[in-house]
Amino acid sequence: MKPKLRPRKSPCASCPFRKDCPSGVWSEEEYDKLPEYDGPTWGQAPTVFFCHLSPEDACGGWTATFDMRENLGLRIASAGYDIDWDAFIDYETTVAVFSSGAEAAEHGKAMIEYPPEEAEAAIAKIARQRAATGKPIRYA
Repeated sequence: MKPKLRPRKSPCASCPFRKDCPSGVWSEEEYDKLPEYDGPTWGQAPTVFFCHLSPEDACGGWTATFDMRENLGLRIASAGYDIDWDAFIDYETTVAVFSSGAEAAEHGKAMIEYPPEEAEAAIAKIARQRAATGKPIRYA
């Protein structure tokens, strides 16, 4: 039996696709992934963008930003997951998200060298939450 794949109910506070997420929360490598989902289906990343806080779910911000009917990663994932297509296609959120992965990445990288206090607080919260779930963040 394939595991069920759904999007997170709402984009988490530290989601890189959220407009109100402080710049500099994630590593440059994480922000570099975001624009890979822009563009036509054939040019997109062939993977699902999973939530950083609940890795068993697809990212809510990713789901809200892109047309899941045209998403290559979700189509490919259907080989290994039981996709809740309605949850992806009908996904709605009141959270403001960027209009593209490139826009989200540009915002996220803007203060990556010197993250503001809000970003530092978000980073500490993420580390605590992940450690508490037994899925700690691995630092390079």
